[in-house]
Amino acid sequence: MHVELISELYSHHWKAAVMYTDTSPEASGLLSLPWEMVTHIASHLPAQCVISVLPKVCHALRNVGKDNTAWQLRARRLIGPKASFPVGPREDFDWPFACLEIEKLITCWTNVAQVGTKEDLPNGELVAADNNAGAMEQEQVELQGGAYAVEEGVVFEEMGGEPHPVVDEDQLVHLRGVLEERLEDNPEQMMQEDGSLCPPPALECITLLSGHIAEVNSVLLVGGDGAICATGSRDRDVKLWNLQADSSNMLMHTLVGQGHFNTHQGWVWCLASQGPLLASGGFDRTVRLWDLQACGAERGVIRTEAAVICLSCLPDVLLAGTFNENVQMYDPRAAVPLVKTLRHHTNSVLCLAADDEYIISASKDNTVVVHDRRADKSLYKVRLRSYLRSMSYSDREIWGGDIRGLLRCFSMQQGVLNHLSQFDVGHTAMVTGIHKSPGSLYTCSSDFTVKVHIPCGPPKTLCTLRHQDGVSGLSVEAGVLAVTSGDMCVEIWRPRKSDM
Repeated sequence: MHVELISELYSHHWKAAVMYTDTSPEASGLLSLPWEMVTHIASHLPAQCVISVLPKVCHALRNVGKDNTAWQLRARRLIGPKASFPVGPREDFDWPFACLEIEKLITCWTNVAQVGTKEDLPNGELVAADNNAGAMEQEQVELQGGAYAVEEGVVFEEMGGEPHPVVDEDQLVHLRGVLEERLEDNPEQMMQEDGSLCPPPALECITLLSGHIAEVNSVLLVGGDGAICATGSRDRDVKLWNLQADSSNMLMHTLVGQGHFNTHQGWVWCLASQGPLLASGGFDRTVRLWDLQACGAERGVIRTEAAVICLSCLPDVLLAGTFNENVQMYDPRAAVPLVKTLRHHTNSVLCLAADDEYIISASKDNTVVVHDRRADKSLYKVRLRSYLRSMSYSDREIWGGDIRGLLRCFSMQQGVLNHLSQFDVGHTAMVTGIHKSPGSLYTCSSDFTVKVHIPCGPPKTLCTLRHQDGVSGLSVEAGVLAVTSGDMCVEIWRPRKSDM
């Protein structure tokens, strides 16, 4: 398909260039065109083709994908000229990957409609996502990007320094003006004008219904390709699902330790993974470790001082945020796993994230704390008017969702924390889950909705999925979206197998 598209585009642009290009047999190939025209032709190809196909054709075409300016122009064409992208710093930003993700996001999620209402389906039955069905209102939030919300009560405390306000009022006035103009944009029209994307493939929704007997609080896609799903429930169990199996054989294992009937002795509240290691945290004051390469065999138990609310798993450390205000650092390989306890908060730690440099934790005390792992000290404490309930951290950007339904975006560059923006994307209750990558943004809320956005400023909402109960969490991996809600169900949204 890509070869035919290249030929068609080449033929079209060759005719346009014939008046000033040497048409002798020696100069009749694609590479005989001016380089600007070659890059222009490539800009009409899908990002996947530019990244994966053109480098295999010849060394010259490989250079097409190395032109960051071309990728920035592509991103602007996809998103529109009036939106800020990326929201955070542009230094070292992965433009090709971001464009690839944006194109896939628009292709998959524009015009998605959920068929009918949720019924008691057999375990793993497939529900087609018909692009022409109208049973679910595809709320475009008038397809505006989300609004910039007015900053209220945001104060940074640099550890050892004086608090200082973050927001510039002139900037807010400017951003409001940008938003008013942005409301006129429409991603569907952009796609039609651009013409570079393939027609949207249908998504399929796998609904897992018969696995748990109580509300599922946590869901996590593991393995790297969106094929394995772990779910944790108030029924005290963690279950593993093989999403590539047929509908009657998706449930792989219920994780149970030796001498126990359940995974935990209390509600399972959070999940995290690193490589083959899966960690589950519960209200029984334990973090339990499981080996995904050994059919979910138990690898150990870590006992904590309070209920475990959130987890983050890195190659060298396991972090647990607890009900008693602490972030605890563990080495799962050690006989005595507790490494250090961070006491930065005065209420329960609700969400956290980390990399090899920083640990970011958010608490019910309305604060976000950045801890420097290498210097072993806290750098910043951010005081918010409303606390964060969920967090996503990657590429030095922190995106959080608060209890009022707003999104907040921070950046961490060279040891300095900057509050970039606050967005209203249409959620009317707490944001219970958030996933942000260079070219995608997913959010879910207890207002019964899941929203899919382009992560520009303000975010452009492509699709809203409505549920019959509050949505507890989500997980995204390799283009697959897993969603859990209060009706004991887990939904897996993915492109049809022929498109994966």
